[in-house]
Amino acid sequence: MEHFLTPVLALILWTFVMWMLMYVRRIPAMNAITKNTQDFIDNPKLGEQLPAKARWAADNYNHLHEQPVIFYALMFYLYAMGQHVEWLLYAAWAYVVIRVIHSLVQITSNKVMVRFSLFALSSIVLIVMAIWAALQLF
Repeated sequence: MEHFLTPVLALILWTFVMWMLMYVRRIPAMNAITKNTQDFIDNPKLGEQLPAKARWAADNYNHLHEQPVIFYALMFYLYAMGQHVEWLLYAAWAYVVIRVIHSLVQITSNKVMVRFSLFALSSIVLIVMAIWAALQLF
């Protein structure tokens, strides 16, 4: 399957979309508080004054550097081991779609139980993929 790693590229590109949104929201919000960005380092409490949507975008960008790292590693492992079977590709796309929906929820309404449900669902997809990969060793 020559396109087995395409979901990896898709999630990487989505991460950069969230990177842009984070700065579109944060820079004006920070400038409204102080023109000296060093003030946010010297006085971390200033970050609490940022509007919620600016914080949510930054939080989501950070979240895209947490569990998805396992997804990336697992996908490259599966690819290197020649384990690019069709259902794994569908599972990988499901993971990416769920993470994108998670991002959209977090940057708009930030409903915790909806986000948690999406996170749990994406985790289950990833766990199933990882367990399947481990079982291929036996």
